[in-house]
Amino acid sequence: MEQQNSYRALLKIPSLFSLILAATLSRLAGRMFTLTLVLFVLTRFSSPALAGWLTFAAIVPGLVVSPIAGALLDRMGPTTALRIDLIASAIYIAAISMASWVGWASTPVLFVLVVLFSLTGPLGAAGTRTLLPRLVPAHALDRANALDTAVYAVVDVVGPGLAGLIVASFGPESALSVIAVAYAGAAICLSYVQNLPGLASTQTSLLRQTIEGIQMVARQPTLRGLAISYSLYQATWGVLVVVVPVFVANHYASAVGSSVTGLLWAAMGMAGGLGALLAGHLRTTGRERLIMAAGMIVTALAAWPVAAEFGFGGLAIGLMLAGVASGPIDVALLTLRQRRTDPRQLGRVLSISMSLNLAGFPLGSAIAGMVITTSLSATFVMAGIASIIAAIATASIPRDLDRTAV
Repeated sequence: MEQQNSYRALLKIPSLFSLILAATLSRLAGRMFTLTLVLFVLTRFSSPALAGWLTFAAIVPGLVVSPIAGALLDRMGPTTALRIDLIASAIYIAAISMASWVGWASTPVLFVLVVLFSLTGPLGAAGTRTLLPRLVPAHALDRANALDTAVYAVVDVVGPGLAGLIVASFGPESALSVIAVAYAGAAICLSYVQNLPGLASTQTSLLRQTIEGIQMVARQPTLRGLAISYSLYQATWGVLVVVVPVFVANHYASAVGSSVTGLLWAAMGMAGGLGALLAGHLRTTGRERLIMAAGMIVTALAAWPVAAEFGFGGLAIGLMLAGVASGPIDVALLTLRQRRTDPRQLGRVLSISMSLNLAGFPLGSAIAGMVITTSLSATFVMAGIASIIAAIATASIPRDLDRTAV
């Protein structure tokens, strides 16, 4: 019974502690790199445009090749795929740091290294979450997903702050070196994780398996429904990331407003981690759709009217509510997707699905940028509507009784 109810007992499962530690280090490095790259370019080139394009290059190529990366993950196995990403990331980022120190960090060199870094990203992003259901017993999967989600939430808070501190104190090259060491440390931790083989046939061509992965996500009702509903839910966060700083700026002076906004997002991230850990004790298995839909409705109400209509206090309360709700939503999403996916295709499904889920965030931000000039309140309403539609889409996913599991 201890194993069924304790996070400490959960970490006694062979290889799991090493995997969580590797995931923590790699995700911390990834979050640090996002900010450090921008600060590095601004410091060395004084070009916001170049910073924007390099950030684009660090993300988009990986999204484009994610179906191929997923097929490779299923063929070679999640442990090997994750190891390749960690080692490659350490090498590429160390190369950026060294190139700057010796004066070789020209724009073409940076673009090549950043694109190479991006291309292996899907192997790492989907690798951890492909390993979890193969290492953890089914009865403990929701708690393992909760722990994994909590790590993400904490890293989202710590990563940017740590990157900013190191850059300010020692310079961007030192920060890049620390990030490379973190990736290398993650690779070392992964060496203690059981080497699980790929489950997909190597007799089938890589192109065919890539197409099969895309077809799987498009045709399977659960996977298709999750891609739609979670993308809509992410649109809410895309709106909030634009509207919250504007709302705060209307109440505080510029310098104070930036600090207040940072504190709000940090507190919200911690609330998300707490919500994820609590969700691990909810026994989400079989109730994922209900938990996701309920969390999305809470998020909608938190955005409007709570955050929009009750002043700064309402904004703070609304963000905390949305943060706490995000934990159970993410845990339920992971558990349902893992449970209803053929293990031989899990790498492809996760890689493709995670890329599709990201699509709602920039779309929400773009629309918010247009609406916010007309009405601040209407922008919050739009955030709420996106989550309401997401909840409806989640409710439309077939139940277990419909036998949609593969």
